Amino acid sequence: MTELKAHLNGATEFTVRATPKSSRDRIVIEGEDIRVYVTTVPENGKANAAIIKLLSKALGVPKTSLTLVRGETSRDKTFRLD
Repeated sequence: MTELKAHLNGATEFTVRATPKSSRDRIVIEGEDIRVYVTTVPENGKANAAIIKLLSKALGVPKTSLTLVRGETSRDKTFRLD
């Protein structure tokens, strides 16, 4: 599922599978799949914000360098890392 795509401008895109309303915040890598679990409810973009915060902390980059490209209301999301 996870596919890293490099772009000419130096950005990289990757996909994750999101699970809101989880018992705890965590990132799990299963083979080639990245699964992100957050405790936040999926309303008004709260879960997406929590996913970006968790990913940025795990990758050691500022939140502003992660952009949600596709999947705002879907469980399968594509992010761009600048």
